[in-house]
Amino acid sequence: MRTSATLAVLTVLGLGAAACGTETGSGSSTVVVTIGYQSKTINTVTAGTLLRDRGTFEAKLRTLGKAKGIQYKVVWKDFPSGPPLTAQMIGDKVDIGSMGDYPLLVNGSKSAPYSDAASEMVAVTGYNLRGSLNQVVVPTGSSAKTLADLRGKVVSTSIGSAGHGMLVKALDKNGMSPDDVKLLNQDPSVGASALEGKQVAALSQFVPWPQLMVFRGQGRLLYDGGSNGVATLHAVVTRSSFAKAHPEVMRAFLEAQRDTTNYLNRHPLAAAERVSKITGIDPEVIYLYNGPNGLVSFDPTIKKPLVDALATDLPFLKDLGSVKSLDLKKFVNDTYLRQVYGSSYAAATAKLTNPDRLSGQDPVCHTAVDDPRTASEVWFKGATSTKVAATPTCLLKQIAAHHGGVRAAYVPDTETGTRIFAGSATWVLDPAKSANSRLLPFAVTTDADSYLAGHKGARELEYAAALAAA
Repeated sequence: MRTSATLAVLTVLGLGAAACGTETGSGSSTVVVTIGYQSKTINTVTAGTLLRDRGTFEAKLRTLGKAKGIQYKVVWKDFPSGPPLTAQMIGDKVDIGSMGDYPLLVNGSKSAPYSDAASEMVAVTGYNLRGSLNQVVVPTGSSAKTLADLRGKVVSTSIGSAGHGMLVKALDKNGMSPDDVKLLNQDPSVGASALEGKQVAALSQFVPWPQLMVFRGQGRLLYDGGSNGVATLHAVVTRSSFAKAHPEVMRAFLEAQRDTTNYLNRHPLAAAERVSKITGIDPEVIYLYNGPNGLVSFDPTIKKPLVDALATDLPFLKDLGSVKSLDLKKFVNDTYLRQVYGSSYAAATAKLTNPDRLSGQDPVCHTAVDDPRTASEVWFKGATSTKVAATPTCLLKQIAAHHGGVRAAYVPDTETGTRIFAGSATWVLDPAKSANSRLLPFAVTTDADSYLAGHKGARELEYAAALAAA
């Protein structure tokens, strides 16, 4: 797609030169920057919803424009998913966008043949090294305990998405194939409604849909994508031609993204409540992902394990026919990010721990909260801040002693450390453990069953019984 051809198409459509990035008139020029984002995809908020709300990017461009004697105009476009965003990038109607790993790879592959539209990945928004951002949930009353119980049944997913890819890998890992289930291609919101109405046996989706269904009591976690052992991420892509023409804009955007990331990591509760007001997603669910020790680590730097994960994802998309070829070494470009971070980039890239971690002093068990494998948190109704606990057992003791309601309680899964809702966990009481560690939460029932099989005297408890035991 050549510039002249694109201009001709835009002229026919009545879009004019503004869609190409420049407006002229009265002897001055305006650089138009079009940002594509997905407001409902909460791992991209630092390059989308929260970034837009804070106005940091526009402020930097105003300062830049005064120094250069030109004006910058930012246009925001909200998309339901990655594919339509990619289509607009190929049409030169979006300059910078953010999306998940699978759509990201499709974006790079489909845009590569067009000189104006060829894209490159320039930063990460959020990631999970285990891959726990993609999960399979079933209706709360379902008898299914393993993926094998879905054989021959309808599973809703978005074909070509990270949720779809996770499911295919999970089925293969468990001795099954996609042909063993009936895949139904649906947008996440449609699939969620189908699960609630019990029109499908399961929903395989990406953040935040699985845990949104769990929190609302409409679903139960059946399979955690982290069991596949492949990292998942969301990232920022840009049209290479735009980035080369306006490197100052790229630097301003990535600086604003880093500023927003720092804000989210320092004020996770306030950020969750603000994003909730904008998107309508329950703040308790956003905080599960975006809070301290959350499922998402927010860090713009492009880390080697994440690039390795993209390489692992490529064969699936090629088999699906969504990707013909993609040179990751050419597609992944951290040049602009290195300019933002300077000499600190290498050290920042090497860090693989969540920059926002739970810490403090347990008010009930009177011990330090410093181990991410056990650190827990509760958000009481009417409170403007959360309370921390050293262990899940200490958390239950704190809740049992509290006179008032609970908005949400968060605990790490006993086996994996994955952050889950305490109220939806499968609990096990092991009398052999110490007094502050004998109540153990599990994300899925099969892991709890495995623990019970290897620990004589341990028994399974409902959440209410676990609170009573505390």
